Amino acid sequence: MSTQIAGRPGAGADRDAFLKALHRSLQAGLRVERRLEPFFRPAFNRAFREPLAGFLQYLINRRRPDEGLGLAEERVAPDEEASLDSIIASFADYLRRTYQPGQFERGGNTKTHGIVRAELIVRDGLPSHLRHGLFATPARYPAYVRFSGPGPDMPPDIEDVGFVSMTVKVMGVPGPKLMEDEKFTQDFLAVCTPTFVTPNTRENAKLQLWSFRDLPVFYFLNPLDTHLLDFFMQSLWNETQYNPLGARYWSCVPYLLGHGQAMMYSFIPTSQVVTDIPGVPFGKVPPNYLRDNMVATLERQDVEFDLMVQVQTDPHAMPIENAAVRWPERLSPFIPVATIHIPRQVFDTPAHRELGKRLSLNPWHCLPEHRPLGNQSRARRRMYAELSRLRQERNGTPHVEPTGNELLG
Repeated sequence: MSTQIAGRPGAGADRDAFLKALHRSLQAGLRVERRLEPFFRPAFNRAFREPLAGFLQYLINRRRPDEGLGLAEERVAPDEEASLDSIIASFADYLRRTYQPGQFERGGNTKTHGIVRAELIVRDGLPSHLRHGLFATPARYPAYVRFSGPGPDMPPDIEDVGFVSMTVKVMGVPGPKLMEDEKFTQDFLAVCTPTFVTPNTRENAKLQLWSFRDLPVFYFLNPLDTHLLDFFMQSLWNETQYNPLGARYWSCVPYLLGHGQAMMYSFIPTSQVVTDIPGVPFGKVPPNYLRDNMVATLERQDVEFDLMVQVQTDPHAMPIENAAVRWPERLSPFIPVATIHIPRQVFDTPAHRELGKRLSLNPWHCLPEHRPLGNQSRARRRMYAELSRLRQERNGTPHVEPTGNELLG
């Protein structure tokens, strides 16, 4: 990536040094903003976030051709496997360079804020078009929920990019699964932005190359290959976080909901939670205040999320293969199908941390009725499996399918 200019030895190195200095300056500015956001961002969000998101989505959509796909129809790009190979190689190389055996972390969604026991409760009386797969009949399932921060590094919470994720591993689910390593689980992965950071795996491969040069912002700002619309769209939701138990999360990519029907899903919090950030704006902020707020919340109360689904009704306006497009709720609103109930508990224990090392989280741990759709999801199947296997092999923590009966006292 750092090619030299003819007649100027070292020009590539000079350019990289300049870019890294500029990147550090941008990071410093972001860290100041993160400390100031609690004082202005909530009002900004209420007044401007949705209008700005609508304008950005208009600009993104006006450049898209109509690919002529049907509902829930996919189209594999010819360079998909090459892009996936590049992504896996980038992550694996970073992990090997960064972590010693026994200390490997996840390549993405790296920092664990907490893994908690939960229950997924499928609602009664759902409309017939939603009663597929896990939602076919009212039921209660044990679950683990992992709340995590960005990757591939683990900065103090106030210095990260303002990103959190939520993964629900449902257990005791009968029926065949699309991956053979787990027989009774259904995984739901979601993040705090309604669109994905890149529209497809081709662009994701480019992002990883910049990220592992410690220059991720230049994936977006590169004047020769700019991704400013995606940058601004992500920025509307990447903000100072208060408590992972109180954030909303989106799937960002589609899944089947029965045969020939696609859905997005979202976890919407319904509980009041602790949101203190000691030390803001410019005092000493605890490095793991997000975990601290989770601990303080679950010491005193239960927490719940509504699991909502949005059904694809227009194959062009609600695309399968472009994760930068937000499916319009005016065409198809989110409908509640289940509740995630997280009881009061103590979760900040060595046993919970050990469970985190063994859990393999993959959207392809699923019923066929909820098969992941689109190029980003097709990539996740092999990428997550290979990186999980690498992490567990290097840590000496072989994969074990959880049951919900693990002793975590």
